[in-house]
Amino acid sequence: MPPEKRAAVPPERRAAVPPVTIADVARAAEVSTATVSHALNGTGRLGETTRRRVRELATALGYGAPRTAPTRTLGVAVTTFPGPWNYTEIAYFSRAVTAATAAAHAHGYALTTLPADRVADAAWHTLAVDGMLVIDSPPGDPMVRALRARGVPLVFDGAPGDARPGDHWVDNDHTATAREVLGHLRAAGARRIVLQAGSGGEHYARAIRAAYEEWCAEQGAPALVVDFDRDDAAGHAFDGLLDAGADAVYAVYDPGGHQLLAAARRHGLRVPDELLLVCASEDPAYERTDPPVTTVTLAPERSAREAVALLVALAEGTAAVPTGPVTVPAGLKVRASSRR
Repeated sequence: MPPEKRAAVPPERRAAVPPVTIADVARAAEVSTATVSHALNGTGRLGETTRRRVRELATALGYGAPRTAPTRTLGVAVTTFPGPWNYTEIAYFSRAVTAATAAAHAHGYALTTLPADRVADAAWHTLAVDGMLVIDSPPGDPMVRALRARGVPLVFDGAPGDARPGDHWVDNDHTATAREVLGHLRAAGARRIVLQAGSGGEHYARAIRAAYEEWCAEQGAPALVVDFDRDDAAGHAFDGLLDAGADAVYAVYDPGGHQLLAAARRHGLRVPDELLLVCASEDPAYERTDPPVTTVTLAPERSAREAVALLVALAEGTAAVPTGPVTVPAGLKVRASSRR
């Protein structure tokens, strides 16, 4: 039976939730238990800002009162980049969130989609969820640090930037996928392949760049890297390498294919006759570009369903959940942009 069809565990079978302790407040506030004690008792030499923050956090966590019952709510957020940006406008994240919502509902949970803006880190200390799905978490992720301190169950879509023993995540084999793409371009005649690399610190961007550089070293080919810029709609970042004779591009973020097509038009280069292109994207618009663009699908729907099933199992304590990665196969959809 698929995991999303499993019956929800009745409340009486779930483990009792212990009351919030002073140590819980200290972990969430990232201070010592002595600091918490001083803040709550009005003693010690604490700054007023620290004292107020600890008190407010203790209240929000329910210190001194029994913990509330499970909320039957899960959360999802993309924390790759700080600051406000609408990740639901990107096809991968939009499809992942939609699939995660359906899977959560099938398990009897609501799913709250949280904004990417991490400026107000205090919000993560009081978020009322039974578990959190975190997509593309980079190293030093403040939201993950706060939720770990509270003991909130976490499952990651994409290997976490600060993986710990016992973590759970769903991911693709990005090394194998990158090698498949590069081999495909090589077989089509490309010799100077540009990687439009990810500009974030998430595992996805780092893994593909490492695989590309290793492959280039094995092939005796130059490593030609352009950093992705989401505001570069005209693809000006490619200009220097196109002028220098680059004959293929592997773009690892969704808008990269459109950026390269725009750059090719400005340079008078025909795709695929003079320039080959592969883009990692779930956007169906690439089927209708001129020419249609070869894409890599990372199967966001399957990844989201697998991740929600893991998260529900952790939240309900239904069974032992294996740690480490659950690997979801990626796929190469070959179209005209990479065939000569």
